[in-house]
Amino acid sequence: MVEADSPSGTIADPPATGLKGALKLLGPGLITGAADDDPSGIGTHSQVGAEFGYGLAWTFVLSFPLMVAIQEVAARIGRVTGAGIARNLRRHYPRPLLWAMVALLLIANVINLGADLSAMGAALGLLAGGDIALYTLMFGIVCVVLEVVLSYPRYSAVLKWTTLSLFSYVAVVLVAQVPWGHALRSLVVPELQWNIAYATAFVAILGTTISPYLFFWQAAQEIEEEHRHHAKPLCITPAEAGPELARIRTDTLIGMAFSTFVSLAIVFATAATLHAHGITDIATSSQAAEALRPIAGQFAFAMFALGIIGTGLLAVPVLAGSAAYAVSEMLGVAGSLDAKPLDAKIFYATIAVTTLAGAGLNTVGIDPVRALYWTAVVNGVLAAPLMAVMMLIVRNPRAMGRLTLPLGRTVLGWAATAVMAAATLLFFGFLLAGALGRG
Repeated sequence: MVEADSPSGTIADPPATGLKGALKLLGPGLITGAADDDPSGIGTHSQVGAEFGYGLAWTFVLSFPLMVAIQEVAARIGRVTGAGIARNLRRHYPRPLLWAMVALLLIANVINLGADLSAMGAALGLLAGGDIALYTLMFGIVCVVLEVVLSYPRYSAVLKWTTLSLFSYVAVVLVAQVPWGHALRSLVVPELQWNIAYATAFVAILGTTISPYLFFWQAAQEIEEEHRHHAKPLCITPAEAGPELARIRTDTLIGMAFSTFVSLAIVFATAATLHAHGITDIATSSQAAEALRPIAGQFAFAMFALGIIGTGLLAVPVLAGSAAYAVSEMLGVAGSLDAKPLDAKIFYATIAVTTLAGAGLNTVGIDPVRALYWTAVVNGVLAAPLMAVMMLIVRNPRAMGRLTLPLGRTVLGWAATAVMAAATLLFFGFLLAGALGRG
Protein backbone atom coordinates (compact mmCIF):
# COMPACT_ATOMS: atom_id res chain seq x y z
CA MET A 1 0.00 0.00 0.00
CA VAL A 2 1.26 3.53 -0.83
CA GLU A 3 0.11 6.95 0.17
CA ALA A 4 -0.41 10.01 -1.98
CA ASP A 5 2.47 11.74 -3.67
CA SER A 6 4.83 13.45 -1.29
CA PRO A 7 5.86 17.09 -1.79
CA SER A 8 9.10 15.97 -3.44
CA GLY A 9 7.20 14.19 -6.16
CA THR A 10 7.96 10.68 -4.99
CA ILE A 11 5.65 8.06 -3.59
CA ALA A 12 5.77 8.09 0.20
CA ASP A 13 6.09 4.77 1.96
CA PRO A 14 3.99 4.06 5.03
CA PRO A 15 5.77 4.88 8.27
CA ALA A 16 7.46 2.12 10.22
CA THR A 17 8.68 2.00 13.77
CA GLY A 18 11.27 0.15 15.82
CA LEU A 19 14.17 -1.72 14.27
CA LYS A 20 12.24 -2.24 11.05
CA GLY A 21 11.65 1.49 10.83
CA ALA A 22 15.31 2.28 11.44
CA LEU A 23 16.36 -0.14 8.71
CA LYS A 24 13.79 1.38 6.36
CA LEU A 25 15.51 4.76 6.61
CA LEU A 26 18.73 3.16 5.38
CA GLY A 27 19.36 1.49 2.07
CA PRO A 28 22.14 1.18 -0.52
CA GLY A 29 24.82 2.57 1.79
CA LEU A 30 24.04 0.15 4.62
CA ILE A 31 23.91 -2.90 2.33
CA THR A 32 27.08 -1.86 0.53
CA GLY A 33 28.95 -1.33 3.79
CA ALA A 34 27.85 -4.69 5.18
CA ALA A 35 28.73 -6.48 1.94
CA ASP A 36 32.24 -5.06 2.25
CA ASP A 37 32.76 -7.50 5.16
CA ASP A 38 32.43 -10.54 2.91
CA PRO A 39 33.98 -13.92 3.82
CA SER A 40 37.19 -13.13 1.94
CA GLY A 41 37.42 -9.82 3.81
CA ILE A 42 36.84 -11.67 7.08
CA GLY A 43 39.74 -13.94 6.15
CA THR A 44 41.98 -10.94 5.46
CA HIS A 45 41.08 -9.21 8.72
CA SER A 46 41.52 -12.46 10.65
CA GLN A 47 45.00 -12.86 9.24
CA VAL A 48 45.84 -9.23 10.08
CA GLY A 49 44.71 -9.69 13.70
CA ALA A 50 46.43 -13.06 14.06
CA GLU A 51 49.74 -11.98 12.56
CA PHE A 52 50.08 -8.39 13.80
CA GLY A 53 47.76 -8.21 16.79
CA TYR A 54 46.52 -4.63 17.12
CA GLY A 55 49.40 -3.21 15.07
CA LEU A 56 47.32 -2.40 11.98
CA ALA A 57 44.13 -1.20 13.66
CA TRP A 58 45.02 2.41 12.81
CA THR A 59 44.58 1.66 9.09
CA PHE A 60 40.82 1.38 9.55
CA VAL A 61 40.74 4.93 10.93
CA LEU A 62 42.60 6.01 7.77
CA SER A 63 40.41 4.05 5.36
CA PHE A 64 37.05 5.06 6.86
CA PRO A 65 36.84 8.63 5.45
CA LEU A 66 38.22 7.39 2.14
CA MET A 67 35.51 4.73 1.94
CA VAL A 68 32.82 7.26 2.74
CA ALA A 69 34.12 9.72 0.14
CA ILE A 70 34.33 7.32 -2.79
CA GLN A 71 31.10 5.43 -2.02
CA GLU A 72 29.25 8.74 -1.77
CA VAL A 73 30.64 9.62 -5.20
CA ALA A 74 29.29 6.33 -6.58
CA ALA A 75 25.87 6.92 -5.01
CA ARG A 76 25.74 10.50 -6.30
CA ILE A 77 26.51 9.36 -9.84
CA GLY A 78 23.59 6.93 -9.76
CA ARG A 79 21.04 9.23 -8.13
CA VAL A 80 21.93 12.41 -10.02
CA THR A 81 22.34 10.97 -13.52
CA GLY A 82 19.84 8.12 -13.26
CA ALA A 83 22.51 5.88 -14.80
CA GLY A 84 25.12 3.55 -13.36
CA ILE A 85 28.87 3.89 -13.62
CA ALA A 86 29.18 1.70 -16.73
CA ARG A 87 26.38 3.56 -18.52
CA ASN A 88 28.05 6.89 -17.74
CA LEU A 89 31.31 5.50 -19.10
CA ARG A 90 29.43 4.44 -22.24
CA ARG A 91 27.91 7.91 -22.63
CA HIS A 92 30.92 10.13 -22.00
CA TYR A 93 34.17 8.20 -22.44
CA PRO A 94 35.92 5.96 -25.00
CA ARG A 95 34.46 2.47 -25.41
CA PRO A 96 37.78 0.63 -24.90
CA LEU A 97 37.96 2.14 -21.40
CA LEU A 98 34.45 0.85 -20.66
CA TRP A 99 35.24 -2.64 -21.96
CA ALA A 100 38.49 -2.85 -19.99
CA MET A 101 36.83 -1.76 -16.73
CA VAL A 102 33.92 -4.20 -17.05
CA ALA A 103 36.18 -7.10 -18.11
CA LEU A 104 38.44 -6.61 -15.08
CA LEU A 105 35.39 -6.31 -12.81
CA LEU A 106 34.01 -9.61 -14.12
CA ILE A 107 37.31 -11.42 -13.57
CA ALA A 108 37.71 -10.06 -10.04
CA ASN A 109 34.08 -10.75 -9.11
CA VAL A 110 34.09 -14.36 -10.31
CA ILE A 111 37.27 -15.11 -8.34
CA ASN A 112 35.87 -13.31 -5.28
CA LEU A 113 32.59 -15.21 -5.62
CA GLY A 114 34.53 -18.46 -5.67
CA ALA A 115 36.45 -17.53 -2.53
CA ASP A 116 33.31 -16.37 -0.68
CA LEU A 117 31.20 -19.39 -1.63
CA SER A 118 34.06 -21.71 -0.68
CA ALA A 119 34.34 -20.01 2.72
CA MET A 120 30.58 -20.39 3.26
CA GLY A 121 30.72 -24.08 2.36
CA ALA A 122 33.69 -24.62 4.66
CA ALA A 123 31.92 -22.79 7.51
CA LEU A 124 28.82 -24.97 7.18
CA GLY A 125 31.09 -28.00 7.03
CA LEU A 126 32.66 -26.95 10.33
CA LEU A 127 29.24 -26.58 11.96
CA ALA A 128 27.43 -29.57 10.50
CA GLY A 129 29.98 -31.81 8.80
CA GLY A 130 29.38 -33.15 5.32
CA ASP A 131 30.49 -32.36 1.78
CA ILE A 132 31.97 -28.84 1.56
CA ALA A 133 31.88 -28.82 -2.26
CA LEU A 134 28.17 -29.65 -2.20
CA TYR A 135 27.50 -26.90 0.35
CA THR A 136 29.43 -24.43 -1.82
CA LEU A 137 27.32 -25.24 -4.86
CA MET A 138 24.14 -25.17 -2.78
CA PHE A 139 24.87 -21.66 -1.49
CA GLY A 140 25.51 -20.48 -5.05
CA ILE A 141 22.20 -21.87 -6.27
CA VAL A 142 20.28 -20.40 -3.33
CA CYS A 143 21.72 -16.93 -3.97
CA VAL A 144 20.86 -17.09 -7.69
CA VAL A 145 17.30 -18.24 -7.01
CA LEU A 146 16.67 -15.48 -4.46
CA GLU A 147 17.96 -12.76 -6.81
CA VAL A 148 15.89 -14.04 -9.72
CA VAL A 149 12.65 -14.85 -7.90
CA LEU A 150 12.24 -11.97 -5.42
CA SER A 151 11.19 -8.47 -6.44
CA TYR A 152 13.58 -5.61 -5.69
CA PRO A 153 11.68 -4.21 -2.63
CA ARG A 154 11.44 -7.66 -1.05
CA TYR A 155 15.00 -8.60 -1.90
CA SER A 156 16.33 -5.30 -0.61
CA ALA A 157 14.54 -5.98 2.68
CA VAL A 158 16.12 -9.45 2.86
CA LEU A 159 19.57 -7.95 2.35
CA LYS A 160 18.98 -5.35 5.06
CA TRP A 161 18.01 -7.99 7.60
CA THR A 162 20.98 -10.11 6.59
CA THR A 163 23.29 -7.30 7.73
CA LEU A 164 22.34 -8.18 11.31
CA SER A 165 24.37 -11.38 10.99
CA LEU A 166 27.52 -9.26 11.24
CA PHE A 167 26.74 -8.56 14.89
CA SER A 168 27.94 -12.10 15.53
CA TYR A 169 31.47 -10.66 15.44
CA VAL A 170 30.54 -8.18 18.13
CA ALA A 171 29.46 -11.18 20.22
CA VAL A 172 32.84 -12.82 19.61
CA VAL A 173 34.66 -9.68 20.79
CA LEU A 174 32.62 -9.62 24.00
CA VAL A 175 33.92 -13.08 25.00
CA ALA A 176 37.47 -12.62 23.68
CA GLN A 177 38.90 -10.75 26.69
CA VAL A 178 40.24 -7.88 24.61
CA PRO A 179 42.72 -5.56 26.42
CA TRP A 180 40.69 -2.49 25.57
CA GLY A 181 43.28 0.07 26.61
CA HIS A 182 45.82 -1.36 24.19
CA ALA A 183 43.24 -1.98 21.47
CA LEU A 184 41.78 1.55 21.52
CA ARG A 185 45.20 3.17 21.73
CA SER A 186 46.22 1.28 18.58
CA LEU A 187 43.54 3.16 16.65
CA VAL A 188 45.40 6.45 17.00
CA VAL A 189 48.99 5.39 17.74
CA PRO A 190 50.35 3.32 14.82
CA GLU A 191 52.52 0.34 15.73
CA LEU A 192 54.62 0.50 12.59
CA GLN A 193 56.82 -2.30 11.32
CA TRP A 194 59.23 -1.75 8.46
CA ASN A 195 58.96 -5.03 6.62
CA ILE A 196 57.29 -6.46 3.53
CA ALA A 197 54.71 -8.51 5.45
CA TYR A 198 53.40 -5.45 7.31
CA ALA A 199 53.24 -3.32 4.16
CA THR A 200 51.51 -6.09 2.22
CA ALA A 201 48.91 -6.43 4.98
CA PHE A 202 48.30 -2.67 4.80
CA VAL A 203 47.68 -2.95 1.05
CA ALA A 204 45.39 -5.95 1.63
CA ILE A 205 43.26 -3.97 4.09
CA LEU A 206 42.77 -1.16 1.58
CA GLY A 207 42.00 -3.71 -1.12
CA THR A 208 39.27 -5.34 0.93
CA THR A 209 37.68 -2.08 2.12
CA ILE A 210 37.76 -0.08 -1.14
CA SER A 211 36.55 -2.56 -3.77
CA PRO A 212 35.34 -1.78 -7.31
CA TYR A 213 32.28 -4.01 -7.14
CA LEU A 214 30.92 -1.84 -4.30
CA PHE A 215 31.06 1.25 -6.54
CA PHE A 216 28.91 -0.35 -9.25
CA TRP A 217 26.50 -1.81 -6.71
CA GLN A 218 25.77 1.36 -4.73
CA ALA A 219 25.30 3.48 -7.86
CA ALA A 220 22.89 0.89 -9.28
CA GLN A 221 20.97 0.58 -6.02
CA GLU A 222 20.34 4.33 -5.97
CA ILE A 223 18.77 3.93 -9.41
CA GLU A 224 16.65 1.02 -8.17
CA GLU A 225 15.43 3.18 -5.25
CA GLU A 226 14.72 6.03 -7.67
CA HIS A 227 12.54 3.76 -9.81
CA ARG A 228 10.82 2.26 -6.78
CA HIS A 229 9.76 5.72 -5.63
CA HIS A 230 8.81 6.83 -9.18
CA ALA A 231 11.29 9.69 -8.93
CA LYS A 232 13.37 11.34 -11.65
CA PRO A 233 17.16 11.77 -11.77
CA LEU A 234 18.26 14.76 -9.74
CA CYS A 235 19.92 16.35 -12.76
CA ILE A 236 16.35 16.79 -14.08
CA THR A 237 14.86 17.84 -10.73
CA PRO A 238 17.73 19.71 -8.97
CA ALA A 239 15.29 21.37 -6.54
CA GLU A 240 14.92 17.98 -4.83
CA ALA A 241 18.67 17.50 -4.50
CA GLY A 242 19.13 18.85 -0.97
CA PRO A 243 17.26 16.21 1.05
CA GLU A 244 18.22 13.40 -1.33
CA LEU A 245 21.95 14.11 -1.20
CA ALA A 246 21.71 14.48 2.58
CA ARG A 247 20.05 11.05 2.74
CA ILE A 248 22.81 9.56 0.59
CA ARG A 249 25.45 11.13 2.82
CA THR A 250 23.86 9.75 6.00
CA ASP A 251 23.18 6.32 4.52
CA THR A 252 26.75 6.02 3.22
CA LEU A 253 28.29 7.29 6.45
CA ILE A 254 26.33 4.77 8.55
CA GLY A 255 27.02 1.92 6.12
CA MET A 256 30.77 2.52 6.03
CA ALA A 257 30.88 3.06 9.81
CA PHE A 258 29.13 -0.30 10.26
CA SER A 259 31.61 -1.96 7.91
CA THR A 260 34.60 -0.46 9.74
CA PHE A 261 33.18 -1.36 13.16
CA VAL A 262 32.73 -5.01 12.17
CA SER A 263 36.19 -5.16 10.55
CA LEU A 264 37.76 -3.85 13.76
CA ALA A 265 35.75 -6.36 15.80
CA ILE A 266 37.26 -9.19 13.72
CA VAL A 267 40.80 -7.81 14.10
CA PHE A 268 40.37 -7.28 17.86
CA ALA A 269 38.84 -10.74 18.37
CA THR A 270 41.60 -12.56 16.49
CA ALA A 271 44.32 -10.40 18.06
CA ALA A 272 43.05 -11.15 21.59
CA THR A 273 42.76 -14.89 20.93
CA LEU A 274 44.87 -16.22 18.05
CA HIS A 275 47.75 -13.70 18.18
CA ALA A 276 47.84 -13.81 21.97
CA HIS A 277 48.30 -17.60 21.81
CA GLY A 278 50.96 -17.56 19.10
CA ILE A 279 48.71 -18.53 16.17
CA THR A 280 49.83 -16.12 13.45
CA ASP A 281 49.11 -17.87 10.15
CA ILE A 282 45.44 -17.86 9.13
CA ALA A 283 44.73 -18.26 5.41
CA THR A 284 40.89 -18.31 5.35
CA SER A 285 37.95 -17.17 7.44
CA SER A 286 36.95 -20.79 8.16
CA GLN A 287 40.45 -21.49 9.48
CA ALA A 288 40.03 -18.51 11.80
CA ALA A 289 36.75 -19.93 13.08
CA GLU A 290 38.31 -23.36 13.67
CA ALA A 291 41.32 -21.85 15.44
CA LEU A 292 39.05 -19.90 17.79
CA ARG A 293 37.31 -23.01 19.16
CA PRO A 294 39.99 -24.27 21.60
CA ILE A 295 40.95 -20.74 22.67
CA ALA A 296 37.73 -18.74 22.93
CA GLY A 297 35.26 -21.60 23.29
CA GLN A 298 32.41 -23.18 21.36
CA PHE A 299 30.24 -20.03 21.43
CA ALA A 300 32.89 -17.84 19.77
CA PHE A 301 33.60 -20.56 17.21
CA ALA A 302 29.91 -20.93 16.33
CA MET A 303 29.30 -17.19 16.12
CA PHE A 304 32.32 -16.70 13.87
CA ALA A 305 31.27 -19.53 11.55
CA LEU A 306 27.63 -18.41 11.42
CA GLY A 307 28.80 -14.87 10.64
CA ILE A 308 30.73 -16.18 7.62
CA ILE A 309 27.57 -17.78 6.25
CA GLY A 310 25.40 -14.75 7.00
CA THR A 311 27.70 -12.18 5.43
CA GLY A 312 28.27 -14.51 2.48
CA LEU A 313 24.53 -14.60 1.83
CA LEU A 314 24.74 -10.80 1.69
CA ALA A 315 27.99 -10.41 -0.25
CA VAL A 316 27.49 -13.04 -2.97
CA PRO A 317 24.37 -11.37 -4.40
CA VAL A 318 26.12 -7.98 -4.28
CA LEU A 319 29.12 -9.35 -6.18
CA ALA A 320 26.95 -11.04 -8.81
CA GLY A 321 24.54 -8.11 -8.96
CA SER A 322 27.28 -5.53 -9.49
CA ALA A 323 28.60 -7.61 -12.41
CA ALA A 324 25.10 -7.86 -13.88
CA TYR A 325 24.52 -4.10 -13.65
CA ALA A 326 27.89 -3.41 -15.29
CA VAL A 327 27.34 -5.84 -18.18
CA SER A 328 23.77 -4.61 -18.83
CA GLU A 329 24.85 -0.98 -18.82
CA MET A 330 27.85 -1.72 -21.03
CA LEU A 331 25.58 -3.38 -23.62
CA GLY A 332 22.83 -0.75 -23.26
CA VAL A 333 20.13 -3.27 -22.31
CA ALA A 334 17.60 -3.38 -19.47
CA GLY A 335 18.89 -4.55 -16.12
CA SER A 336 17.10 -4.39 -12.77
CA LEU A 337 16.35 -6.63 -9.82
CA ASP A 338 12.76 -5.45 -10.19
CA ALA A 339 12.49 -6.67 -13.80
CA LYS A 340 10.96 -9.98 -14.77
CA PRO A 341 13.59 -12.54 -15.83
CA LEU A 342 12.31 -12.66 -19.43
CA ASP A 343 12.51 -8.85 -19.65
CA ALA A 344 16.14 -8.71 -18.50
CA LYS A 345 17.69 -11.91 -19.83
CA ILE A 346 21.28 -10.65 -19.98
CA PHE A 347 21.06 -9.16 -16.49
CA TYR A 348 19.84 -12.34 -14.81
CA ALA A 349 22.03 -14.56 -16.98
CA THR A 350 25.08 -12.61 -15.77
CA ILE A 351 24.00 -13.16 -12.16
CA ALA A 352 23.61 -16.89 -12.72
CA VAL A 353 26.78 -17.37 -14.78
CA THR A 354 29.10 -15.39 -12.50
CA THR A 355 27.76 -17.02 -9.32
CA LEU A 356 27.90 -20.57 -10.66
CA ALA A 357 31.29 -19.93 -12.29
CA GLY A 358 32.57 -18.81 -8.90
CA ALA A 359 31.16 -21.94 -7.27
CA GLY A 360 32.69 -24.01 -10.04
CA LEU A 361 36.20 -22.73 -9.29
CA ASN A 362 36.16 -24.95 -6.23
CA THR A 363 35.53 -28.09 -8.29
CA VAL A 364 38.49 -27.68 -10.65
CA GLY A 365 41.22 -27.66 -8.05
CA ILE A 366 41.82 -23.90 -7.80
CA ASP A 367 43.25 -22.95 -4.41
CA PRO A 368 40.85 -20.36 -2.86
CA VAL A 369 43.73 -18.67 -1.03
CA ARG A 370 45.63 -18.29 -4.30
CA ALA A 371 42.40 -17.08 -5.91
CA LEU A 372 42.11 -14.31 -3.34
CA TYR A 373 45.65 -13.26 -4.15
CA TRP A 374 44.74 -12.82 -7.81
CA THR A 375 41.55 -11.02 -6.84
CA ALA A 376 43.74 -8.48 -5.04
CA VAL A 377 45.88 -8.15 -8.16
CA VAL A 378 42.90 -7.54 -10.46
CA ASN A 379 41.22 -5.19 -7.99
CA GLY A 380 44.51 -3.34 -7.69
CA VAL A 381 44.63 -2.86 -11.45
CA LEU A 382 41.00 -1.73 -11.56
CA ALA A 383 40.33 0.29 -8.39
CA ALA A 384 42.50 3.40 -8.78
CA PRO A 385 41.75 3.99 -12.51
CA LEU A 386 38.04 3.41 -11.91
CA MET A 387 38.05 5.83 -8.98
CA ALA A 388 39.77 8.42 -11.18
CA VAL A 389 37.11 7.97 -13.87
CA MET A 390 34.36 8.28 -11.27
CA MET A 391 35.88 11.54 -10.06
CA LEU A 392 35.86 12.83 -13.64
CA ILE A 393 32.22 11.82 -14.05
CA VAL A 394 31.08 13.42 -10.80
CA ARG A 395 32.75 16.72 -11.79
CA ASN A 396 31.44 16.61 -15.37
CA PRO A 397 28.52 19.06 -15.95
CA ARG A 398 27.46 17.08 -19.02
CA ALA A 399 26.73 14.13 -16.74
CA MET A 400 25.80 15.81 -13.46
CA GLY A 401 24.18 19.05 -14.64
CA ARG A 402 24.33 21.67 -11.88
CA LEU A 403 24.97 19.02 -9.22
CA THR A 404 28.69 18.41 -9.70
CA LEU A 405 30.58 17.38 -6.58
CA PRO A 406 31.52 20.32 -4.27
CA LEU A 407 35.17 21.25 -3.93
CA GLY A 408 35.68 19.87 -0.39
CA ARG A 409 34.34 16.43 -1.28
CA THR A 410 36.25 16.54 -4.56
CA VAL A 411 39.52 16.96 -2.62
CA LEU A 412 38.62 14.01 -0.37
CA GLY A 413 37.61 11.88 -3.35
CA TRP A 414 40.89 12.54 -5.14
CA ALA A 415 42.76 11.87 -1.89
CA ALA A 416 41.09 8.45 -1.70
CA THR A 417 42.07 7.83 -5.32
CA ALA A 418 45.67 8.85 -4.63
CA VAL A 419 45.93 6.59 -1.58
CA MET A 420 44.53 3.65 -3.53
CA ALA A 421 46.92 4.32 -6.42
CA ALA A 422 49.87 4.47 -4.02
CA ALA A 423 48.76 1.22 -2.35
CA THR A 424 48.48 -0.44 -5.76
CA LEU A 425 51.96 0.69 -6.76
CA LEU A 426 53.24 -0.54 -3.40
CA PHE A 427 51.61 -3.91 -3.97
CA PHE A 428 53.18 -4.32 -7.40
CA GLY A 429 56.49 -3.06 -6.05
CA PHE A 430 56.53 -5.89 -3.51
CA LEU A 431 55.39 -8.32 -6.21
CA LEU A 432 58.31 -7.28 -8.42
CA ALA A 433 60.78 -7.32 -5.53
CA GLY A 434 59.66 -10.82 -4.63
CA ALA A 435 60.02 -12.00 -8.22
CA LEU A 436 63.52 -10.50 -8.50
CA GLY A 437 64.47 -12.02 -5.17
CA ARG A 438 63.39 -15.49 -6.32
CA GLY A 439 65.25 -14.92 -9.58
